[in-house]
Formats: sequence, C-alpha cells, structure tokens
Amino acid sequence: MAEMLEKDVIFKVEDIVQAPLPGYVAPTAVSFSPDDSLITYLFSPEENLNRRVYAFDVNKGESSLVFSPPDGGVDESNISPEEKLRRERLRERGLGVTRYEWVKTNLKMKFIVVPLPAGVYMKDLCSSPNPELIVPSSPTSPIIDPRLSPNGLLLAYVKDSELHVLNLLKNQTQQLTNGANGSTLTHGLAEYIAQEEMDRRNGYWWSLDSKFIAYTEVDSSQIPLFRIMHQGKSSVGADAQEDHAYPFAGALNSTVRLGVVSSSGGGKTTWMDLVCGGRANNEDEYLGRVNWMPGNVLAVQVLNRSQRKLKIISFDVKTGQGKILLTEESDTWVTLHDCFTPLESGGFIWASERTGYRHLYLYDSDGTCLGGVTSGEWMVEQIAGVNESMSLVYFTATLDGPLETNLYCAKLEAKDASRSLRLTHGKGKHIVVLDHQMKNFVDVHDSVDSPPRVTLCSLTDGTVLKILYEQTSPLPIVKRLQLEAPEFVQIEANDGKTTLYGAVYKPDSSKFGPPPYKTMISVYGGPSVQLVQDSWINTVDMRTQYLRSRGVLVWKLDNRGTARRGLKFESWIKHSCGNVDAEDQVTGAKWLIEHGLAKPDHIGVYGWSYGGYLSATLLAKYPEIFKCAVSGAPVTSWDGYDTFYTEKYMDLPDDERYVKSAVMEHVGKLRDEQKLMLVHGMMDENVHFRHTGRLVNALVEAGKRYELLIFPDERHMPRKVKDRVYMEQRIWEFIDKSL
Repeated sequence: MAEMLEKDVIFKVEDIVQAPLPGYVAPTAVSFSPDDSLITYLFSPEENLNRRVYAFDVNKGESSLVFSPPDGGVDESNISPEEKLRRERLRERGLGVTRYEWVKTNLKMKFIVVPLPAGVYMKDLCSSPNPELIVPSSPTSPIIDPRLSPNGLLLAYVKDSELHVLNLLKNQTQQLTNGANGSTLTHGLAEYIAQEEMDRRNGYWWSLDSKFIAYTEVDSSQIPLFRIMHQGKSSVGADAQEDHAYPFAGALNSTVRLGVVSSSGGGKTTWMDLVCGGRANNEDEYLGRVNWMPGNVLAVQVLNRSQRKLKIISFDVKTGQGKILLTEESDTWVTLHDCFTPLESGGFIWASERTGYRHLYLYDSDGTCLGGVTSGEWMVEQIAGVNESMSLVYFTATLDGPLETNLYCAKLEAKDASRSLRLTHGKGKHIVVLDHQMKNFVDVHDSVDSPPRVTLCSLTDGTVLKILYEQTSPLPIVKRLQLEAPEFVQIEANDGKTTLYGAVYKPDSSKFGPPPYKTMISVYGGPSVQLVQDSWINTVDMRTQYLRSRGVLVWKLDNRGTARRGLKFESWIKHSCGNVDAEDQVTGAKWLIEHGLAKPDHIGVYGWSYGGYLSATLLAKYPEIFKCAVSGAPVTSWDGYDTFYTEKYMDLPDDERYVKSAVMEHVGKLRDEQKLMLVHGMMDENVHFRHTGRLVNALVEAGKRYELLIFPDERHMPRKVKDRVYMEQRIWEFIDKSL
C-alpha cells in the first residue's frame, strides 16, 4: 500500500472530513403547517451546512425559500458558551438556521418563529417580506430554548437562568421565576445528565391549554466542580478554564424539583411533592420525562438510582399532591423513551419491555392495563401519531428486521395484540412526519443503495403522492471515489444461539488482488448505538471508504449490548462492559479469518468514545488477535464517567467489577509488536482527558509504548476542519505503518 504513488490516489484524506456527507443534503427538520397546506424544512441549495427554511406547497407541488437569516444565522463563532455546550449534547453541526417552529393559531395567517444568535425572529409566510426580531439576544445574556405555547400566542424561553414568557399579541414580557444564581441554581433548564444521557433536552413544558408551565429547578451546589483547563490558550486565569458540575459514578446527582407556574405571570410557583437526586432517598433519583394530560394533570416519569424501577406519578398541579399511576420494574434496567401518549378520551398509551422487546400497551385513566397493542420478537421505537376517532396508532418499528426502520399502523384496541400494517415501501430506513389531519405523511427514506429521498405519502397505504426531494442521477463523488455499499452478513455469537449482524467493506480485487486483506474493525459496541444498518450513512462512511481505497478491508459488527435488538439482547452488557462485547468482536475477527477475508496478524481496530474504550480493551486483552488500535476519546475506567450511564450498566462503583472492566487492568498483556494510538480533545467535558491521562500512566508503569494525538482546543470530537484533516492524516499514517 505504501508504495502506491500519490498521483494515482483519487481518494484524498480531505474527502473524509467533508460536511455534509455525500448525499446528506436532503431536507431536514420537516414540519407541516397547522392547516397542512405547506410542508416546511431546512435546506441548503449550496449543499453545505448553512441551511435556510423552505416551504413546499402541497397543492402546487412547488418549493420556495421562506426564511433566510438576516444576520447570517448560526456560526460556531457567534453563539454563546451555553449554546455551544447544548450543541455538543445534541451532536449538532448545522449552521444558518438550525431550528424553527410553526405558530399554531386559528388564524389563516401563517407564521414561523426562528431562534438565531441575535434573538428570536417571527416571519409571516403569507405577506411580510422581512422577519421581525421579537426577542433580542446577546452573548452575555443569551435566549435559550425558546418554544411556543400550544395556542401560539405565547413564547417561553430561558434567560439568565430564569423562565420568561412573551405575549405575542400584547408584545409584553414577564419573568415567571426568581431566585436562580446562574451557576448552581437554574430554572427551566435541563441538567447536564438529562441532556447528555437521558435524551431529555428540555427543562420546561407547556400545558395543553397554554395556561401553565411546568419547569425544573436544578440545584447542582452539592456536586464538586470538575475543572477543565484550556491548555491551548496563550492566556491564563478565568478565561482559560471552565468548571462543570459533573456527577461521577457513585457520587451525588443534582437536586431537581418540579414546579408549576401560571403563564400569565404574577403567580407563585406550586411545587410538586417530589425531590429527585441530591441527598434525597434513591427511590426518586432521576426526573426522566414530563407530560401534560387532559384536565391539566401532570404525568411525571421518575427513575430510582439503580434504574430498575420507573414510576409514572400523576400530580394535581393546584396542590402538588401526586399518586402513582404506573410502576415499571426490571431485573436489568428500565429504559426511558418518548412513547407515553395521553389520549383525549382518557387513559394513555405506554411502551414496556416486559417481554424483552418494547411494545405498546393501552391503559385507562387510573393506570390499569387494558391490554397489548403490539407484540412479537421485534421492537417499537417511536409513536408517530394517534388517530383516536379511527382507533389507530402509527409507529416506527423493527418488525421487518433490525437493520431497517419502517412505519406501521395498528388498531388501538385493548385486545390481543393486533396485526400491524406496514405503510412505508422500500428497504432501509424511514424517518416519518405525520400531518395534523392524519391523512398523509412525509417519508425521508434512504438505504445503503440510495441517498435520502423525501416524499409525501398517503397514510392509508403509503402510496407516494408528491416528491419533495430526490437525487435523480448518481452522485458524481460516489463515482469518482468509487464508493461501494457494504455487504451484510450474519454470524453466530459464542453462546451458540444469538445472531450477530456484520458489514464487510472489501477492497477492489482488480487493484489489490483477492483476499485475505489487511483488516481494520470499526467498532462502537456500546448500548444505544447501532452501526450495522441498511442506511446510506454506511455507504458514505468516508474513513471506512478511504481505508478500502487503500487496500484495507473494513469490518463492522454489532455485538451483544448494542441497540435496536430489544432488552434481551442489550442486557447482555449488564455488569459486563469490556467482556461480552469484546468477546463478540473477537468472534467477528475469527469469522473473517476463517472465511479467508482477513490476514491473521494483520487485524486492527478503531473506535470513538465507547468505541475508543472497546478498541483499547481489545488490543490489550487479545494480543494474539489485534495488531494495532486507534482509541478515540476513550472511557478507560468507569469510575471516571457519569452516574446515569455508568450505573445503568455497571451499577454503583464496585472495586472488583469496575477494576476488571478498566483498560488499565489489561495493559500488562500488550506485546512489543502491538501499536496503540490514543486520540483525545483536552476540552472534552463528556469523556474527560483525564481518562487518557490515567491510561498513559498505566502504560508508562508497565513500560508499554503508545502514540498520543491531542487537540488542546477540541471537545469530544474535533469540529474544526483543519483539526479533522490533521487527525485523519495521522490516523491513516498510524494504520499504514502499524498494520
């Protein structure tokens, strides 16, 4: 490989870091107007990250630009530190317009609101040519998480850690909460652990009638601050450091209270009889989800510290008194989700993994289970919509296989689980948005063979009614770089009964000859993530394709413990991080050797975050299999990661269990011929650079060699283009010389 002349190389390292990825220029953030006559979305005609708001007229079948940021929109350099951290939590890289919302009123006028660095803008899509700045923002006092009330007449937002509301008709602003200090006590903002690990981005919730707002008060004063130094800065002092209230495994969490306040202002907060986290008992540790039900009843999901018990508590918002509506318990864990759906007729839909697979169940208003709606050895992922008048529920699920995502419809009946009707067509992944009248839906569909295509479809049978966006001709870059979809395979885990899915990317045999090849295994391996899926993202995995172009076979395998296979499959990882996941990756490597695809003694592995942890673990534990590893931002010891994630899978810190799972425990097995590269951003506030530092100490103590690639000004994943290009160059050089 090294002797390949550079002039003969078509695929350059700069191609790896392009954003957006080839084919991923289709509309995003799709939404229907209140009357369903328009479909709005974010789009960049220039095919870059800088997006604007477009609208597709359903009747005319035409698209037009409806909102362009007057100030240029979001840029990495013009947003507040708070927003930068929120973008890290969301893994958001988009620029220009990143979010918008329809004003849902009974008026015939069509308005959207768009939050930007300069503040919140409102735009009349029917008549006004220019947007109006309705709430100004500033870098020192930014507007955070602005959201409209259900009736469209009020806009709530957080400013200076307090909750505010703007009356759009009167153009009057009221501050609804008081007493926050901006550092350890906040109102209306989700705490770090909720944003990063619980998939709860919000800290306040509008009531269905727009008269009340439920909000969190987060007190992090009991959590010792973890300081991150900006080692790449020329300055010192306050501007060269940042402190984070980071709850390490086994330590205290923030204290979270839930209050309800009138949206009209002037009233005091009614606190619910609930205190989560802090020094309270571990029965009510995490505020998981908050939903309003008809009649202004507040339904709150609360997890205990071990995450084996979840309670749904209904609260009277006038008195703050609550009663348990439902209790969900598991020997492994209860996973938070967003399938709780109140029904106007009374009762609600709930999703449970009690059978080992997440399925929908119907409950009455008192919390009595009336029966199952779905069943089988597959899992429901999201509820897309409910048509109560027709007694139908629409949901996405894995019924047709765990590598796909499709939309289905089932009868909302308290009988034996009914047959589900598939509404999306074409293999691969379908992301859907239903209209308000429950007549049509937008389908964003892609697969390994086709980039995202956006269509308007009938909710009756999935028939395509209109094409909003498609790439009609093959992408030039796909042809130029000779990108090829992976081949999916199934292998058996070493328990003799569990099927594992893998994806293999073979080099061009006309250039590099027949197999076996030098091989790199791309790994994540941790919970809540699936790598092997029938999606275009696997075809335009540019690092993988770059390695292919250099004659390296690349392999991906979703081991036991990864996502979208149900609780039975995922729970294999309980108390077993770095064990059963590593065993399955070794099984995959041996399968490649046995089938003549991989060269023995020429197999490496690379991954990021949990994948970085697993990469380093595999190299150290199995020196007879793996020759090199690239370990990016690795967790190296679970006592250094956060409460919610770590304790869910590993329980509270335990010397034996935690020590055995740490990478440092195995570095003594490393052989001189093995090579390890560690990559880490020194400002990483999620997986602290301390993890890599501790591993380096262990390597030095054991006399083992390593290479270290650090980025002083980057966080969990490098964002700057030059940094990413430099990183990919160094990673390839390491693989080329080590494999």
